[in-house]
Amino acid sequence: MSMTVEERKAANKALIDEVLKAYPDKMAKKRAKHLNAYEEGRPDCGVKSNIKSLPGVMTIRGCAYAGSKGVVWGPIKDMVHISHGPVGCGQYSWASRRNYYIGITGVDSFGTMQFTSDFQEKDIVFGGDKKLEKIIDEIEQLFPLNKGISIQSECPIGLIGDDIEAVSKKKSKEMGGKTIIPVRCEGFRGVSQSLGHHIANDAIRDWVFDKTDPAKYPEFVSTPYDVAIIGDYNIGGDAWSSRILLEEIGLRVIAQWSGDGTIAELENTPKAKLNVLHCYRSMNYISRHMEEKYGIPWVEYNFFGPTQIEKSLREIASHFDDTIKANAERVIAKYRPMVDAVIAKYKPRLDGKKVMLYVGGLRPRHVIGAYEDLGMEICGTGYEFAHNDDYQRTTHYIKDGTLIYDDVTGYEFEKFVERVQPDLIGSGIKEKYVFQKMGLPFRQMHSWDYSGPYHGYDGFAIFARDMDIAISSPVWGLAKGAPWKKAA
Repeated sequence: MSMTVEERKAANKALIDEVLKAYPDKMAKKRAKHLNAYEEGRPDCGVKSNIKSLPGVMTIRGCAYAGSKGVVWGPIKDMVHISHGPVGCGQYSWASRRNYYIGITGVDSFGTMQFTSDFQEKDIVFGGDKKLEKIIDEIEQLFPLNKGISIQSECPIGLIGDDIEAVSKKKSKEMGGKTIIPVRCEGFRGVSQSLGHHIANDAIRDWVFDKTDPAKYPEFVSTPYDVAIIGDYNIGGDAWSSRILLEEIGLRVIAQWSGDGTIAELENTPKAKLNVLHCYRSMNYISRHMEEKYGIPWVEYNFFGPTQIEKSLREIASHFDDTIKANAERVIAKYRPMVDAVIAKYKPRLDGKKVMLYVGGLRPRHVIGAYEDLGMEICGTGYEFAHNDDYQRTTHYIKDGTLIYDDVTGYEFEKFVERVQPDLIGSGIKEKYVFQKMGLPFRQMHSWDYSGPYHGYDGFAIFARDMDIAISSPVWGLAKGAPWKKAA
């Protein structure tokens, strides 16, 4: 028998209290601020966020370097991105996300290649500026078609005080004004990868926008329908799916930030008439800057699931003329039979299934509508590196009594799952094998478990299929790993 809202709230609050009892008092007091059962009508989810993780607990966060190199800069395909420091960080971030791109790897595209200054002890002692200069020279010789270079700082660079800005200016001048961008994204900065996004945005502002001659691309001709896709990293082709819909309603996409993106697209973005923002957390900074400096409005959109796609297409179209508005309605009507067929096929199998989410960026809220379109229920959700404005936005998606957890620890997440016993968990690679060994259906919701795209109408069909495959697989009946199954 399903719980009432009040019963669910009481059960979730009791569960939080029970989990906190395992901690020392001081730690329990701190962690209590990050856990809650959502109360409808609140302006946010009632949890603290963007605070340093506690030492000694298993956090799932990344660092500022990961936010800059792995998220914002790394997917820009025609630039070479140097991981400046020891080899480990670059190796870890190498090909960690599936940022699809069109191009010839090693010739005009470099996103899946690894460039590192490979710091050694002598570099820590004597500094790495000369080594960095040599690397930039080698890159120019080996990859002459690159359109620019970014220097992604790892922790030792900030600790020893290397002047990467001076190196960037010197080499840029020697190379005839080539775009060379120093990014102060040392991993120790901030509390998570979130500051890395902000630092990367600021580097684009200071080293791309402020240094780009408006007449650099004389062949670029503006139209009234120019838009830029901001904060879509083309995981499994997501940005392409978004682009298809925007172009179908009559808009012209002049830039993708930054999946399948180029430095020229970044430089031309201030010519857009509207910025459409997908990942608010990673790119709201540059969107706000463009609004303030260039007068470009921006609008958030969500292309996960038909309900949110329709809402977003209408919202985007509202910023343009009646032709675009009519086109949006035509596109919505065009795909409705396909959507109805997908829902008719999968909803009977997925209806009523419970889902727990724990992801970064925007997915803890944006994917909720896609699950609900299939009749599934979100019983818990949380973010790795959210700020309070993310939790404010989450209130538009969740139901009264939903379990909320910010920067959840490994222990907490396992205990929540054990008690709530969802039918599916959507989280990251670090959590995937823990829960699969427990015999629980799982989807990797950072990079779609090597599937995708999940954006757009075609993506919704893939999403529905993947969730059904995960839940309906007969393998889970053979798994005996869950502690509560053993106890039973």
